[in-house]
Amino acid sequence: MTYALVLVVVTLAFPWGGVAVAGRLADRLPPRSACRVLTGAAVLLAAGTVSALVGLVHVPFLAAIERLPLARVLDVWPAAVPLAGAAGAVLLAHLVLLARRWSRHRSLIRRAWLSVDGGAGDGDLLVIPGRHVDAFALPGHRGRPGRVVVTAGMMRALTAGEREVLLAHERAHLARRHHLLSAAVDLAAVVHPAIRGLRKTLAFHVERWADEEAAAAVGDRRAAAAAIARAALAGSAHGRTAGYPVLSATSGPVPRRVQALLLPEPAAPRGGARRAGAVALAATVVVAAVAALAFTYGLHEYVEYAARQLTAAA
Repeated sequence: MTYALVLVVVTLAFPWGGVAVAGRLADRLPPRSACRVLTGAAVLLAAGTVSALVGLVHVPFLAAIERLPLARVLDVWPAAVPLAGAAGAVLLAHLVLLARRWSRHRSLIRRAWLSVDGGAGDGDLLVIPGRHVDAFALPGHRGRPGRVVVTAGMMRALTAGEREVLLAHERAHLARRHHLLSAAVDLAAVVHPAIRGLRKTLAFHVERWADEEAAAAVGDRRAAAAAIARAALAGSAHGRTAGYPVLSATSGPVPRRVQALLLPEPAAPRGGARRAGAVALAATVVVAAVAALAFTYGLHEYVEYAARQLTAAA
């Protein structure tokens, strides 16, 4: 069963390399494509990890289905039962952690909605009174549509043109449902520690995506850059309290975002570069999935072979 152990190691270790490849590829893509690459890579790498663990758990069950004595399996692979038990424990822990993380996401959104109850609504805009300086996109909750939340302090800190950029940025978060991308990567990170490295990378590209849409909405990249910088400075001076999964124009590495807005609009790679990127992404996520499937299939074939050998010996 040496090949099985090799496949398990490959499947569980590959996400470390896969995350590095996905991150490098994202840096070469426009923000929208980068977000899709990072989210897809995170989900598929997590799925490959789960497949490998499920394959390990199935060893004793496959033996029982084929009416093969477990002692015969242990003669060939003594670690089968301990590994199956460990994989089952890890899967159970994953389920618990995923449930807790999802509950935390919902709780944060619920608390954010409770914190804006005193705001005055105007369409999708909700202005909260007070001197606090903040602005964020609040996802929909319990039938209520998402809102762009801006404090009165932030409204006073910005000019009319800067407010237009800020609102366009937060509306882009809502329209593109960026909180779902962030939630998908955050949940996938529960499955494998390597995927945690994609969370900050995705957060940066999500903000860049909204920055680009805001710049397109106002038609002036330099004005958009200045507005983002001004909003971030105003917000940091007073301290922000909103947290994930609330998305804000004042979060993330603002200097990098501003610098990107001062450059020409990023274009999607074409021809050979696009094909190379697609191949790199496919290699990143497919190898882990194929290894996991090959491992599961190999276990099934092994048990069937052992059962036939046992029948012939009898």
